[in-house]
Amino acid sequence: MKLQYQDTGEGHPLLIIHGLFGSSDNWRSMARYFSRFYRVISVDLRNHGRSPHSDVQDFSSMAADIEQLCGDLGLHKLHLLGHSLGGKVAMQFAAEQSAWIDKLVVVDIAPRRYFSEHTPLMDAMLALDLKSLDSRAAVDEALADKVRDKSVRQFLLMNLQADDDGLYWRINLPALKANYQQLMAPVCEDKTVSASSLFVYGAQSDYVTEEDRSLIKRHFPQAQFQAIEKAGHWVHAERPQQFKQVVEDFLRHD
Repeated sequence: MKLQYQDTGEGHPLLIIHGLFGSSDNWRSMARYFSRFYRVISVDLRNHGRSPHSDVQDFSSMAADIEQLCGDLGLHKLHLLGHSLGGKVAMQFAAEQSAWIDKLVVVDIAPRRYFSEHTPLMDAMLALDLKSLDSRAAVDEALADKVRDKSVRQFLLMNLQADDDGLYWRINLPALKANYQQLMAPVCEDKTVSASSLFVYGAQSDYVTEEDRSLIKRHFPQAQFQAIEKAGHWVHAERPQQFKQVVEDFLRHD
């Protein structure tokens, strides 16, 4: 599948993969910052952003999409950064195409199986009759009963689009829900990745535990770890300056 992407800057390539319900748009400010040093390619995963929709969504297919993009752009030695779901895709791709990876940055995710917590969000979004709603504010209000965290609602609403027929979700919610257990599955179970790797996580997040760090070391023996204080799962959004510095230090130094 040919993914949509945003391309900015010049130099050594840095490819960024967003998380579940996200898109390359969420990484624009980070891409702009890192484009001072690198050619930054921010992708939209299948069923997200402006990329095509598909009934199939698993880590093998998503890694294959990244491989196709890298081949099309001639990116055969790159830095790869992924957050959450994108971090798992990055790990899967690094395991399958290790020779293509210079440095790997994985943000607030481990290679293990996770358990369902996003289904209520998808159910809440799918339950809305968007044709009866005429504005972003109206959708926000309709979601508020089931999605009480305003910051989460604002993140989800970044996927709301409008055309002549009214409002619609640009993410493929039915496919994401149907494939959700695939997205929770572990990656790299029988793989070892020798690339220099940085695992960044929020000190207030429970996505990367001490046990997870031991698991990561088994699969990524060159892994370094960096906790960002006062940050949860959306590390790059909650503590952007600290995140930039940590990633920049890792990428720019041997």
